[in-house]
Amino acid sequence: MTEEPYRWVEAIANRREYIEDQLARGSPIVLLNYADGLLLLTVSRETRKIFEVYDRIAFAALGHPADIERLRLAAIDLAHVEGFHRAVADVSLRRLVNFGLSPALKTAFEQVFSAPHIVKMVLAELGETPDHDLIVKLDYDGSYGRSEIEMREPFDVVAGTHPAEKLMLEYLVEHDGHAKRDLADAVRLAAQTWAVGMQLSERGRPADERELKLPPDFDAVKALRETLKTRHVEAAVLDRTRRGAAKFRLLDEKEIRTALKDL
Repeated sequence: MTEEPYRWVEAIANRREYIEDQLARGSPIVLLNYADGLLLLTVSRETRKIFEVYDRIAFAALGHPADIERLRLAAIDLAHVEGFHRAVADVSLRRLVNFGLSPALKTAFEQVFSAPHIVKMVLAELGETPDHDLIVKLDYDGSYGRSEIEMREPFDVVAGTHPAEKLMLEYLVEHDGHAKRDLADAVRLAAQTWAVGMQLSERGRPADERELKLPPDFDAVKALRETLKTRHVEAAVLDRTRRGAAKFRLLDEKEIRTALKDL
């Protein structure tokens, strides 16, 4: 009997290590503000990673495709049930995270005899004004929050390892520029930030995460060019100027190619 709590803690630690190993090489995601709203961007091979949840709410994730799809559908169902039983205006990202997604992830992670969700995600809600925009990062164990940097700036990132996220955020802070940047500028900055994270993600998870550093001669633009030979940019916006209730829009290939043509 006395061994049971220890075995549970050990099992949880093993699950955490396994999941983080699986996520380490995942393609990062960048969420960045621009003049008319919020941009979500990643680079992928085939599987889509950025989705609409509700009129003003978007979802992006890295991890196992089946787990991403399962959580995407759960988020959509929760939002529509909330809108039906209460009101469209009552559908909020806080409620979706606090009462739906976070508890589901926590339960799956702590039930050691069932499979956990191998996923990390970032969700965004477009407010009436930029000051009311909300960004939430949600981890595989149900924990969520806003990073210290993101509390001061309306952007955030998700990557397979914490050092990769730290360097990506530092890159954004260093190159952030004006908050009223246009969409093309936002796409360029987000793509270069993605390249910073992917440079580290490709190495996997080292024994000591403090060892993860960018090479002294690293060039984000050059790294991005090489990557785009075999992958494609996936991007979407929550556009405050868009008419109607639905503010989510996927960027088409022409828009992305035009924004990146000078890189």
